[in-house]
Amino acid sequence: MKSSMTTKPGGTLEAGLPRPMHRRNFLRYAGVSVLGTGLLAAACTKDDPNPLTYGETVNLGSGDIGILNYAYALEQLEAAFYIQVIQTQYSGITAAETALLTDIRDHEVAHREFFKAALGISAIGGLTPDFSKINFSSRESVLATAKTFEDLGVSAYNGAGRYLTSADYLTIAGKIVSVEARHAAYIRNLISNGSFANSEVVDANGLDVVRTPTEVIILAQPFVRNTIDATNLPIA
Repeated sequence: MKSSMTTKPGGTLEAGLPRPMHRRNFLRYAGVSVLGTGLLAAACTKDDPNPLTYGETVNLGSGDIGILNYAYALEQLEAAFYIQVIQTQYSGITAAETALLTDIRDHEVAHREFFKAALGISAIGGLTPDFSKINFSSRESVLATAKTFEDLGVSAYNGAGRYLTSADYLTIAGKIVSVEARHAAYIRNLISNGSFANSEVVDANGLDVVRTPTEVIILAQPFVRNTIDATNLPIA
């Protein structure tokens, strides 16, 4: 099917950025809160103005644009999940859990909106999540899914960062993956205290898990009703 990517072959991210988002403002934008309180609240509820058709295949693109769209797709998925978690809270949720899961929701929405703004006309459309297998009324189901998403996100950034050619974009990816790792640690400890850095996610050398885009998309695809095509990424 037709890709939502509109960038010409060989184009750069800067060519696809909105006019105010040129290179010298990129790191400044990434280094501060990307949304005010009111805008964040709105972003947590509004629909994407450019949604993909149900079942539509979306090509992430190539080069740095493709990698950033890859990250954008994952952030869309995480943001949608945590928005639902807060809207339909599981039975027995505590005030502390509500507060911290709301913080995670806000972080993921900020990440999503950052990539959307940074990519501009090169951004893929809004993915349609498939959360039909998640029981949002069950703490066990919600936290198990959160663990899957957070661990997956960390491993995805770890695996994709090496293929970014721009040092600026690599810096931003490093800032975001560190936040995702904090989320993963918190969720893991909610499930089993002390499991925040166990052997499932940290190897004998003290290094976190790394996954290729192909491995990540295979694990993420069951939660998305669109087909994600990563074949043009630097490594698929």
